Amino acid sequence: MTNASKTNIVIVGGGTAGWITAAMLGRYLGQVANICLIESDKIGTVGVGEATIPSIVSLNNLLGLNEAEMMKACGATMKLGIQFENWGNIGEQYMHAFGYAGVDLNALQFYHYWLKSLSEGLEPDFWGFSPNYQAAKAHKFDHVPPNKNGLSGLLYAYHFDAGLYAQHLRHVAESLGVKRIEGTIVDVQLSPEAGDIESVVLEDEKEITGDLFVDCSGFRGLLIGKALGVNYQDWSHWLPCNSAIAVASERAEPLLPYTKAIAHDAGWQWRIPLQHRLGNGHVYCDQYMSSNEAERILRDNLDSKMIGEPKHLSFKTGRREKFWYKNCVAIGLSSGFMEPLESTSIHLIQNHAAKLVDLFSSSSDWDVNAFEYNRQAIIEYDLIRDFLILHYKQTRRDDSEFWRYCRQMEIPDTLSEKLALFTQVAKLRRDPQDLFDESSWFQVMIGQGLIPKSFHPRAASVTKESREQIFGQIKTSIANDISNMPGHAEFLRRYCPIDETIE
Repeated sequence: MTNASKTNIVIVGGGTAGWITAAMLGRYLGQVANICLIESDKIGTVGVGEATIPSIVSLNNLLGLNEAEMMKACGATMKLGIQFENWGNIGEQYMHAFGYAGVDLNALQFYHYWLKSLSEGLEPDFWGFSPNYQAAKAHKFDHVPPNKNGLSGLLYAYHFDAGLYAQHLRHVAESLGVKRIEGTIVDVQLSPEAGDIESVVLEDEKEITGDLFVDCSGFRGLLIGKALGVNYQDWSHWLPCNSAIAVASERAEPLLPYTKAIAHDAGWQWRIPLQHRLGNGHVYCDQYMSSNEAERILRDNLDSKMIGEPKHLSFKTGRREKFWYKNCVAIGLSSGFMEPLESTSIHLIQNHAAKLVDLFSSSSDWDVNAFEYNRQAIIEYDLIRDFLILHYKQTRRDDSEFWRYCRQMEIPDTLSEKLALFTQVAKLRRDPQDLFDESSWFQVMIGQGLIPKSFHPRAASVTKESREQIFGQIKTSIANDISNMPGHAEFLRRYCPIDETIE
């Protein structure tokens, strides 16, 4: 460490969590902190998080990344939403499309006017008013800003190889002065008085001291769990899936600009298209399905030839009771885990790294900082939890023991209240810390068959004739925009053709 007046920050663990955190801290705290990252080439990463949500675009902008260069280096494709198949019932499908459908009228959300028309037997397809959905199903993409008619344009994220993205950010972080140390940690030294972390010891007996430690050690929770003993809240009774099998397969056509989440008997399968391959996996509950059966289902439902052998993973859905404890901040899988159903893992990493930057101070008395960090992070985690539970609870499937359990399970009061309010008056209460907006909640609810009993009375202020005219204008505007877009594969060939060294 070169400057004693600076805070010494030690990041334990690389991968996506470690290098996103390192890049964020290097860019925004590099003037006031010495930052090092310890990782071992002997320890692999989980490597299943290859789909993102639109907040990743903000992260790349904050880090000053060139989008085309990043996509080329990571084999990335565009993502306009997630298609859910067999969730409400077998044979049904819908999309959680990014962005907004329609345009708000008279300070009232568009979906109330759609519900009014639905009650009259008109306009049964809500997604006809979604630019993202229409582009996704046409397999098209382009950078489309909001248009003059008030439509949202295309809000997008990426599919990419998470390992390659971590490598890309490593170069960024090191260029910002972050020091990488190769080694495996064999011991953690705590202060006998305060119980803070004083140092970590590597297998070559080298000791790394620090003022603030960031635990990016994955499921092991080397610092936050094993050394400091922060408890883990188990959410398995709400989100019962506890196992996954991941495998790559060859690229398949067409190159879809969306993720698929396909429900099976005791869980679901993901399908993530990259430029050079598909990412596949089967998330399931081992109480209702054996690992052999889960692997058979995955193999039988691949769209292309398998690359390598399937990788089996186990996990426990939940979170730490505290994310920042003493002089340790847990980011990534060490802080908690929620299955990748809505691609929230990388978002949580970047958001927690941003919170750390925002709440960082040069003082070593971090109790107040930690309290506010934990307050915000706990609310955010719990809201995402409720959104994921919604997918399981709001099912009409009765074909397996797993889905019968999901239909009948008790759910958090926060979710029960939200569902009751929506069912009665189509009101979607959005908490300030909620990652998902009204559009996201609405799409999943109606996509899985939950239609409100009423809509806001103000929707009747627009006559049927005016509504039909406005609806027609919206659809025409979307169709015109999409007709001018290139195909998704063509866009990628022009904008960010894959680096030929990627296999």
